Amino acid sequence: MTLVCALIVAAGRGHRFGGELPKQYAMLAGRPVLRHAIESFSRHPEIGKILVVIHPDDRDLYADAVTGLDLPEPALGGATRQDSVRRGLEQLAENKPDKVLIHDAARPFVPQSVISAVIGTLDRAVGAIAALPVVDSLKRGTEGVITEAVAREGLWRAQTPQAFLYPEILAAHQACSTGSDAAGGLTDDAAVARAAGHSVELVEGATETFKVTTAEDLARAERWLNSASLETRTGSGFDVHRFGTGDFVTLCGIEIPHSSGLQGHSDADVGLHALTDAILGALSAGDIGQHFPPSDPQWKGADSALFLRHALEMVTARGGRFVHCDVTLICEAPKLGPHRAAMIERIAGIIQCSPERANVKATTTERLGFTGRGEGIAAQATASLLLPSSPPGQEER
Repeated sequence: MTLVCALIVAAGRGHRFGGELPKQYAMLAGRPVLRHAIESFSRHPEIGKILVVIHPDDRDLYADAVTGLDLPEPALGGATRQDSVRRGLEQLAENKPDKVLIHDAARPFVPQSVISAVIGTLDRAVGAIAALPVVDSLKRGTEGVITEAVAREGLWRAQTPQAFLYPEILAAHQACSTGSDAAGGLTDDAAVARAAGHSVELVEGATETFKVTTAEDLARAERWLNSASLETRTGSGFDVHRFGTGDFVTLCGIEIPHSSGLQGHSDADVGLHALTDAILGALSAGDIGQHFPPSDPQWKGADSALFLRHALEMVTARGGRFVHCDVTLICEAPKLGPHRAAMIERIAGIIQCSPERANVKATTTERLGFTGRGEGIAAQATASLLLPSSPPGQEER
């Protein structure tokens, strides 16, 4: 069986971008740019493995960006992009891939059709890159004055992913690293392959696969997401657990001291259970009991963050993204106000969104009903998602 790997290069510093973080970790619609790029490949059925190459100083940023994703340990980049790619390719050697797609982390949007096209071209070629034909008139100038027109016929703007047969591109990068100044002037992996004598084919890319280089590009990416073919979905969830023995309750991922615990097959976190159901509701994907049956012993005492992450992975698999959530906790005791900020931070950490996209509030029932009698805690939640109006890639076939 053919193994196709994606190598995502995220070791750059992005000096032109500015800001406190490298551009691949800048937030785009509540998630790092890098995560958008990873998810473009994780949705594709032919991609069997994804490896990210990072700067050695970015371990913590990377860990936060990929929370909840099933990825191997990242490769550590080198002094140049070519060094970083070579190190990533060498780390993939133990997997013995047949084909590899090399992609810039700063290009967050890659249509499934482009990924399919570059992979398919490798059935007849050593290499293939996504690119767009130049359509604008080109001029060469000196000191702000046109000196000549440049013919645009046959000119293409190179993008990524750039796909290659794995043994050939690995050998090409290793040859560049050992030759004196051999990699000088080789600006991408297609140039490295051509320097090794390989032919590289052009595959038409997509306008949305632009590179985030400046803050203006990031704003453009936000605008593109907002104008993409997405529809808003809202779901609601409700959960109840009764009090039992114990000296703390777990609510929205935070342990809060109390005279009783909550009874439940997992950790009985009514807040995260209601939120998980809200997301599943927005997906029209049933409820938490269908995905994590209480009769299954593997979920006994489980951290409810696992359930929430599962629901979010389903959102990603559908090509969607999380927008906002609101959780209401209903009880007479314990007092939840002092813990509200911590609960919001915990939810934001699980979802990998900014705290402004999560809200937690608490109320009582004025001592009416089972919560008023102190018999248990209830929670209700709403969640908003953006989802493609058709399954991922369907509109591109």
